[in-house]
Amino acid sequence: MVSKKKKKKKSLLPFRMNMLFLVIFFLFSFLIIRLGVVQIIYGEEYKREIERTVDVTVENSVPRGKIYDRNGKIIVDNTPLNAITYTKYQGTTQEEMLETAEKLAKLIEKKPGKIPEREMKDFWLMTHEKEGKAKITKEEWNLYDEKKLKDSEIYQLQVDRVTKEDLNTITADKDKMEVLAIWRKFNSGYAQTPQIVKSGPNKLGKDDDPDKTEIVTDKEFAVVSEDLGNLPGVDTTTDWKRKYVFGDTLRSILGNVSDAEKGLPRENLDYYLSRGYSRNDRVGTSYIELQYEEILKGQKEKVRNKTDKSGNIIGTEVVSEGKRGKDIVLTIDMELQLAVEEIIEKELLMGKRSGKSPLLDRAFVVLTDPYTGEILTIAGKKIERDKETGQYKMSDYALGTFTTYYAVGSAVKGAMVYTGFEKGAITPSSIIYDRPLLIRDTPTKSSWRSGIGSVNATSALEISSNIFMFETAIRIGNGRYVPNQPLSLDPKAFDTVRSSFNQFGLGTRTGIDLPGESIGYPGPKNIGKLLDLAIGQYDTYSPMQLAQYVSTIANDGTRVQPHILKKIHEPQIDDNGLGPLIEEIQPKVLNRLDGNQEWLKAIQNGFWRVMHGPRGTARSFFKNASYNPAGKTGTAESFYDGFERSKFGERPPAVMNLSLVSYAPAEKPEVAMAVIVPWAYQGNSGTSYNNKIGSDVLKTYFDLKKKRAKEGVIAP
Repeated sequence: MVSKKKKKKKSLLPFRMNMLFLVIFFLFSFLIIRLGVVQIIYGEEYKREIERTVDVTVENSVPRGKIYDRNGKIIVDNTPLNAITYTKYQGTTQEEMLETAEKLAKLIEKKPGKIPEREMKDFWLMTHEKEGKAKITKEEWNLYDEKKLKDSEIYQLQVDRVTKEDLNTITADKDKMEVLAIWRKFNSGYAQTPQIVKSGPNKLGKDDDPDKTEIVTDKEFAVVSEDLGNLPGVDTTTDWKRKYVFGDTLRSILGNVSDAEKGLPRENLDYYLSRGYSRNDRVGTSYIELQYEEILKGQKEKVRNKTDKSGNIIGTEVVSEGKRGKDIVLTIDMELQLAVEEIIEKELLMGKRSGKSPLLDRAFVVLTDPYTGEILTIAGKKIERDKETGQYKMSDYALGTFTTYYAVGSAVKGAMVYTGFEKGAITPSSIIYDRPLLIRDTPTKSSWRSGIGSVNATSALEISSNIFMFETAIRIGNGRYVPNQPLSLDPKAFDTVRSSFNQFGLGTRTGIDLPGESIGYPGPKNIGKLLDLAIGQYDTYSPMQLAQYVSTIANDGTRVQPHILKKIHEPQIDDNGLGPLIEEIQPKVLNRLDGNQEWLKAIQNGFWRVMHGPRGTARSFFKNASYNPAGKTGTAESFYDGFERSKFGERPPAVMNLSLVSYAPAEKPEVAMAVIVPWAYQGNSGTSYNNKIGSDVLKTYFDLKKKRAKEGVIAP
């Protein structure tokens, strides 16, 4: 019996083996058939998928256009810099970026500057994964496992629970801070777009020492270049920064350009993104750099990167060559600008040191072509305290020529005389006797000196008669002066005078092609202040407005828009000099005085007599000038409002502002000038900064013209 059972078992073994082999056979057959289907039917499709690449187009920045003066001198240039960049590829992990940052930190020095707390917390969590997980409770992890808490919510809990003590483990370690500084740079750019990690010299943040800069040294550039194979994504290249050839001159209006770290200004982010900018692009952020951004920005180089499925770049192709920004030529004459600034600085320092003008801290000069509106000089200087040293320093304040405003006094009397003519209150032959006005409940109103006697419009300008202007204003207001009686005037007269002044550019925008222009401060409409308005003692005006006003008188009644842009040029291929001309800016007429030309002739004659007549207020400074100037002086009562205003509490001291408008030669003007010296002196200890600065400036202009003519230089 036993032997029979064994026999049966033995006979089943071959059968099972055969079945197993049969199953294996069928499986292999199925696999072979499947491989055949894949290879024969779907082979090409799968091959294309394996070989599939992605084309990504990236844009590389180019240098901005240069800025020249009217004679071809470079004012703003681009300085090439060594630069170390990082390109984040698709699929690059944070851990890989951190590893590269740690390697790079051993080769270069990178100052962290001021790093936002949130970025420090992100870095701490990435480098302290175990401690970061411990910030989450067991219950919270359970909620996460149950999908009641999202990844972002868990991470936010971790961020919120990173303590100052945790962050101190980073801030106390110089090496870690350096890695952090590099790592955050890696994270600041778009994928496959080079991001500058370090280039120099670049200013550090405002919380760092402003005199220190970061520079990519030759040694750093060399060692990084040699080790690129060990630094995925890192490259060495050339960057650029703006170079201001004349230092502080015109710095307040040349404007600034954002750096690669800050990129686009947040307040205008959508505007720039909608125009094809990248977030880390550098753009003009103020004044000329901002105003002419579209011209200066250049055309970025476009490169198409071919990547495999893993995001690795397997080839590059230049789609379009980059082209640096177009060059602009300003109307400014830099040689003249520098000379005018020197004159201003000299007078400011002399006044400050003399003790006669303790509150004197600024002065302005604007020179324009009265027919074209081209600004030849836009000079402003300001004395202020250095925040670090506490010492006085001289700063550029060209910006103040169109953003600040002051009471200017009698300089506006030309506009007042014209208003009287226009409204029929006076004629060029009208005679008014200059004597004090005694108006009930009002302080006596008189001219700056007694014994003037009878004057007409021309002689009233020569001697600067206040009474002539007062009587003209009274007539415009349909009033009648009776000594010791109240003065009743039509309230509409106030708007009448202001509106007439606007025709000259006083109290309205001049239209200068720079942002931020101020129209000045128009005092509240008060008919009781009409007489003060008539002699420049009520409304305030900017130096640029005065320049436009006197130009309108000089050119026989045409108000021309002042402008600082003269030409636009293509960049030169060899980057040497100006390229082909694209556009030359033409004069823009804003309005014309449509009155009788005899009115303007009377005013022009009065302006000439101010500087040459026997009683002219500026005679002593201009009577012997070979260039035959005409103009009008001004003195206005005001209150100090300078940088040390806080010293005086609610009662700032009374001061006197000085002004001067002029043009020359009187018979055929080629230059118009405005000078304002605010807070020139206190009390009656008068000075003549306005006339001294003005005469020196005009003499410099015509001396420079002679010198150039002798040298054969043709005026542009």
